[in-house]
Amino acid sequence: MHIKANQLRTVQQGFKTYTMNLALVAAGSLFIALSARVAVPVPFSMVPVTLQTLAVLIVMALLGSKRGTLSVLLYLSEGLAGLPVFAMGAGGFYHLTGPTGGYLLAFLPVGFLFGRWLEWSLERRFLNVCVAGFITHAAILFLGALWLSRFVTWEPAIMQGIVPFVPGAVFKSVILAGIISRVSHTRDI
Repeated sequence: MHIKANQLRTVQQGFKTYTMNLALVAAGSLFIALSARVAVPVPFSMVPVTLQTLAVLIVMALLGSKRGTLSVLLYLSEGLAGLPVFAMGAGGFYHLTGPTGGYLLAFLPVGFLFGRWLEWSLERRFLNVCVAGFITHAAILFLGALWLSRFVTWEPAIMQGIVPFVPGAVFKSVILAGIISRVSHTRDI
């Protein structure tokens, strides 16, 4: 069998692209796992303050919705397998089915939608990204609190799972908008 040089180059290029995509997905998962290490317990809540939501949205912005979603899926799979990648070094099945599971599981659909919005949007101005980031954070908080309400009633779920995290969501949305608008500006140059 005779392989032409251009066919070999095509195969090599495809392998390089595949390898690069795998490396980016793994790096995104690692970034999310490292962000979970920044965790501050909230005294009256079962949910700690972390940088995970910010990391998920940064990964979606930098890798795109498809590779970003694969990074989140890999991250959740690592945690499900028992690796200590969740907040405060936790891992295992309980953390995906326990009180904080809703927040973790919300990363997939909500993060994907944020990534798609960035891909579709021609407007990457600071204020637009900040508002989109806050809406995304709010959706993750809502879905997380909805899940949390399986363990406590709805009112405590709101008070423990949403209210204390709103200032952080605003702060993280501002940071996110600064990063995305800066990266978008750099790419335009």
